[in-house]
Amino acid sequence: MSVFNSSALYPRFLLTGFSGLESSYGLISLPIFFVYTTSVAGNITILFIIRNEPSLHQPMYFFLSMLALTDLGLSTTTLPTMFGVFWFHARDISFNACLVQMYFIHVFSIVELAVLLAMAFDRLVAIREPLRYSAILTNDVIIGIGSAIAGRALALVFPAAFLLKRLQYRHVNILSYPFCLHQDLIKTTVSSHRVSSIYGLMVVICSMGLDSVLLILSYILILGTVLRIASKTERVKALNTCVSHICAVLTFYTPMIGLSMIRRYGHNASPIVHVLMANVYLLVPPLMNPIVYSVKTKQIRDRILKKFKQQKV
Repeated sequence: MSVFNSSALYPRFLLTGFSGLESSYGLISLPIFFVYTTSVAGNITILFIIRNEPSLHQPMYFFLSMLALTDLGLSTTTLPTMFGVFWFHARDISFNACLVQMYFIHVFSIVELAVLLAMAFDRLVAIREPLRYSAILTNDVIIGIGSAIAGRALALVFPAAFLLKRLQYRHVNILSYPFCLHQDLIKTTVSSHRVSSIYGLMVVICSMGLDSVLLILSYILILGTVLRIASKTERVKALNTCVSHICAVLTFYTPMIGLSMIRRYGHNASPIVHVLMANVYLLVPPLMNPIVYSVKTKQIRDRILKKFKQQKV
């Protein structure tokens, strides 16, 4: 195959679904479509309830709104090419379109973990400084945190896309998934990608690595504070306020760790397993987060049930 310099002529990329199961794509797409519609409906419901209930205009729910918006962005960025592959067998994607999708998938992934960290900080302040909670987490502070989260993600991922654009590729490049990821694009290059690989590692360390450490530290401080509470009832009550967030964290980390393990040690595993884990990593958190917060958070649950009752009447 001939080699192109992507700064002059852009190569083509072929997305990959479940190899060998092409005849079953129509059936496979049904659960994916169900997950997508459920996650979109759930996150829009969360945003609607919070926006229209003045009693929920509190820091905790503002951060939950950020999480819902992030999940909507992640789903909307990922699903178009997935449906293209599974419904229309449309594997072809241009280099620029692939870069744009890769950029936003990684931006929203970084934002999601940062929002989970902000929510952990919210729980830490609520438990350690309950009397000063509203004074510490003012609207201006929350806007500042949200802006910093978005700005960091946008700034960190942009150079990665720029570096990829300067590399050389074959005329036709086959990707491993039905969407574009940085590590997958790097594997298709025929020129040295050392700088891009090093920068990608730096982005992971400065975003997910740092946020993971701070998240663990936040829960160590939360646990230390809870253990110092004299009343057992109050200790349980304080921990119960963290249950939804802990579930959201586990929902994010479990697929991510599973995908990392498959990439690192699953060289002999079927390509179907790799694609399945990547789909789970990107689809499950947007699906589960609104379900977890609707079930575990009484304020959200009560208002959703109230809206349904009003519609029936």
